[in-house]
Amino acid sequence: MTDNKVKEQKPKKDNNAGKKADAKSNLLGAGVKKEDDFSEWYTNVITRSEMIDYYDISGCYILRPWAYSIWEQIQAFFDSEIKKLDVQNAYFPLLVSEKALTTEKDHIEGFAPEVAWVTKSGGSDLADPVAIRPTSETIMYPAYANWIRSHRDLPLKLNQWVNVVRWEFKRPVPFLRSREFLWQEGHTAFANKEEADQEVYTILDLYRRVYEELLCVPVVKGVKSEKEKFAGGLYTTTIEGFIPTNGRGIQAATSHCLGQNFSKMFNIEFENDKGGKSLAWQNSWGLTTRTIGVMIMLHGDDKGLVLPPRIAPIQAVVIPLHFKDADTTAVDTKAKEIADSLKAAGIRVNLDNRPNYNPGHKYNHWELKGVPIRIEIGPKDVASGSVICCRRDTAEKSKVEISNIVNGVKELLDTVQSNLFNRAVKERNEHIVNITQWSEFVPALDKKNLVLAPWCEKPSCEDSIKKKSSEESKNKAEEEKGFCLTGAAKSLCIPLADQEHVKIPEMKEDTKCFCCGEKATKYTLFGRSY
Repeated sequence: MTDNKVKEQKPKKDNNAGKKADAKSNLLGAGVKKEDDFSEWYTNVITRSEMIDYYDISGCYILRPWAYSIWEQIQAFFDSEIKKLDVQNAYFPLLVSEKALTTEKDHIEGFAPEVAWVTKSGGSDLADPVAIRPTSETIMYPAYANWIRSHRDLPLKLNQWVNVVRWEFKRPVPFLRSREFLWQEGHTAFANKEEADQEVYTILDLYRRVYEELLCVPVVKGVKSEKEKFAGGLYTTTIEGFIPTNGRGIQAATSHCLGQNFSKMFNIEFENDKGGKSLAWQNSWGLTTRTIGVMIMLHGDDKGLVLPPRIAPIQAVVIPLHFKDADTTAVDTKAKEIADSLKAAGIRVNLDNRPNYNPGHKYNHWELKGVPIRIEIGPKDVASGSVICCRRDTAEKSKVEISNIVNGVKELLDTVQSNLFNRAVKERNEHIVNITQWSEFVPALDKKNLVLAPWCEKPSCEDSIKKKSSEESKNKAEEEKGFCLTGAAKSLCIPLADQEHVKIPEMKEDTKCFCCGEKATKYTLFGRSY
């Protein structure tokens, strides 16, 4: 494999630093406005905020502690929730044999272009090349066939927190589309379809909770079309996010019902409670570090990251204000007392008492890193018994009594969390447009919208939608860059009925497909997508 076609957006070097009148301002925040150059803005934010560092293999990235801490918050929540469902964690090998990988034909065809192969050991060719896992169905299911013999062995519910490699040839985007990424993958087996179906939707709602309750990212729950479902599976459920800056949808997480296809291929057969033989019903489900990228793109601003409090590595930063030639003892003492009391109350807090940086520099630093609350304390604040708290999401400042600092900060954190989510829901819903005919489709997309339209669900019609929307796109050449506003559209999901924040129109008997004019069967969400 070669990387000749892969071009990666890396931070630009400013060779004119110090020569421009605004050179100093370019060093602060993202250095470019989000609306002016979304691609450069994103690259700058993730590097300047110390989320990501680049590596010498394209599409592979170093997750720095600021990013990995967010992943740990997501892990902690999700892991505790799936354990309530009796899911157990395990670990399976990184490498998969060619025989196992090719057992399920449809499955491997879906991943074949992205599979990375190990063909040498030292200077010698391997007699039998092995693949690095792109996903673990074909690694885990031979073991399941050995372990599942009776209905008493079911259900089997395993999950693993691992890395996978998919040798992506499109332009890499850190967090969103990389060659190696972190995820959890759950693989479960049941005696019947009813149990499998129930779990698919239970897990899907847990994924919704990760995005909405932790990351403040509203999502649409739905089912993928036949063309977009998981290769080899029975059906795929999904949650779909939205990036307002470029109007693109993004697949946030998926929960698949595999049916009995894999159990047939891998001979996962058991003696049922009637004494006969049955094939297991299986599911697989996964959530990746893409979560972090979606959150950054949605909430970030020209100053840098804006982190929801529940996942922020530091929820509040205390900054003592020192004045020249003034005694700082009282300020420093009170600042430490405040930090200690917040920490004792379970709030993730940092006391920034670095003597070699002025308050302005510290403000910019923590704004770039997205810390939800900044607490400022100077001599007058000590005397008055109150501090100034500044919110990262709105820049609003308020006085909080030092005697009530714990409750005051907790209330502010809750307010920031709810505001970020409610703001995102409002913006997302303003960009979901209902249409009924093709002439409305591409113009709606060009205005940075997702489209909800009546559709016939036919694969041939979906092919036509993708082809026609690409042909009518204003700037097809820019589609490869991934951040652009134009390009082909596809179905994102067929939304489920139980959408708290999205209203799905009622399908009338005589409703026609917006594209081909045949009888419509479902309202479907379409959009340009990552």
